[in-house]
Amino acid sequence: MHDPRAILEARLGARRGAVAAWERRDARIAFLRLLGFAALTAVAVLSLALHRLSAWWLLAPGALFLALVVWHDRTLRRLTRARRAVAFHQEGLARLDGSWAGRGDGGERYAADDHPYAKDLDLFGRGSVFELLCTARTRPGADLLARWLLAPAPVAQVRARQGAAADLAPRLDLREDLAVLGGDARAELHPDRLAAWAELPRALPGWLALPALLAGGVALAALVGWFAGAVPGLAVVGVAAVEWLALRAAQGTLAEILGGVERPGAELLLLADLLARLEREPLEDARLRDLGAALGTGREAASARIRQLGRIVDRGGWADNQVFAPVAFLLLWRLQAALAVERWRAAHGRQVRAWLGAAAELEALSALGAHAFLHPGDPYPELLEPAGGARFEAEGLAHPLLHEGRAVRNDVRLGAGARLLIVSGSNMSGKSTLLRTVGVNTALALAGAPVRARRLALTPLQAGATLRIQDSLAEGRSRFYAEITRLRALLDLAAGTPPLLFLLDELLAGTNSRDRRIGAEAVLRTLLARGAVGLVTTHDLALSEAATALGEAANAHFEDEVHGGEVVFDYRLRPGVVTRSNALALMRAVGLEV
Repeated sequence: MHDPRAILEARLGARRGAVAAWERRDARIAFLRLLGFAALTAVAVLSLALHRLSAWWLLAPGALFLALVVWHDRTLRRLTRARRAVAFHQEGLARLDGSWAGRGDGGERYAADDHPYAKDLDLFGRGSVFELLCTARTRPGADLLARWLLAPAPVAQVRARQGAAADLAPRLDLREDLAVLGGDARAELHPDRLAAWAELPRALPGWLALPALLAGGVALAALVGWFAGAVPGLAVVGVAAVEWLALRAAQGTLAEILGGVERPGAELLLLADLLARLEREPLEDARLRDLGAALGTGREAASARIRQLGRIVDRGGWADNQVFAPVAFLLLWRLQAALAVERWRAAHGRQVRAWLGAAAELEALSALGAHAFLHPGDPYPELLEPAGGARFEAEGLAHPLLHEGRAVRNDVRLGAGARLLIVSGSNMSGKSTLLRTVGVNTALALAGAPVRARRLALTPLQAGATLRIQDSLAEGRSRFYAEITRLRALLDLAAGTPPLLFLLDELLAGTNSRDRRIGAEAVLRTLLARGAVGLVTTHDLALSEAATALGEAANAHFEDEVHGGEVVFDYRLRPGVVTRSNALALMRAVGLEV
């Protein structure tokens, strides 16, 4: 088994050395640029002001200064890449140290209130599962990774993702190369909008290209003729007026054509660079080879075609340059750009959706592979066929958001014989964390990721939880009403496929003990009748007695001890019902007189 910390620390040291070397070169070139500028200034003064040298003497220092500017620009780009490489390895070490929260994309935009488990399991937000996993540089990649966490995949898809992620896990050079490219393509590049735009029918006829080119040529010739005194100014004004009217008439069409790609112009070029790096990677896994084939090769590769579109958009943006704008107007520059985009769209528009999909899947799989690399002790779960009913069998299960050195591992078995586990225990003993541990590892398992366990075997399951039920003053809902509404949704889920894995925290705690027991037993009985499996936590020991009445249920509990007035927890799951409560001890610990 490899040591990810040792590997990352060694590479980080090398990248820091590279940064230091590029910084030294940057300082030397900056000094040379200063000398070159001083020489150019001196020659300019001698030749232009004092007339002691010919103006031709400006060529040598001018060329030298220009060469230094180009050299300096390349050096700064390499320095930037080296610094990004340092940041990439620092982020990897932060994930190992448990200090990664708040440094990445939390994916808050994906956390829908009505999702059956996203908020309950902390899938999104600061310090979330998504932030832990996500290394995607593009919005399509981040979107797809989020969808994988939000919906369990069929067994065949999960196994395909596991194989691809295992293939990508050791490819640290690939992940570093992707990390050091350009900026962030998640800001403006909306895949669905871009794909829909690319598939629109032509808005401008192809035959318009020649008249537009001729019109621009005539306008430019008229302007040159006016400067030469051969063409009257009124003729130039007339040509410009005709062009203005034509552009005015086509304004809406041009905005429709160019609007879909002008905002994400820089992101398109970054996407092209990302695709080019992915296309160069020799892929062995069958699913990865299929995705690579979808991206194409050579001049027909997706990266080449998207870079072509990015260049068209970049050139079209020259029309906004204040210096070039008058010439751009006479040359009908925006119209020419729109026609070029139309030609590109007609030739390649139908492929854009497939390209974005393949790139997104490669990025999402790379994120799973990166997580596997950082946690070599986390296995891929075994996927069981659902023919024998829902099952969840975990040994040494722990929460992946807890530091590996601090997390307490427990065994959890749901299925034949005990499809329901009623977990009792005192406050802060670990009951809710156990539910989240089961739920998060299930979401990871059915997304295709490794899990935090010594072993996990499970059938396809649809998780549903009541861990973050809240009241709503704006909607006039109490917590109890919000909970029973969620329970109604979970019962509906249990009637479908795959089977439901329910994670119910303090079931029906918002009502009296008698109504609670009657209601809880009815809900659990219906869930079990519909083939669901799951866990329920409770402080109410009367609910623990339901295990006998329901059948196919078992009790488990967490314990605590009081030492010197302090409550101590070991977070170990034990069979049976808890025998004591720590509520009074906790009250006394915070100074309440009870």
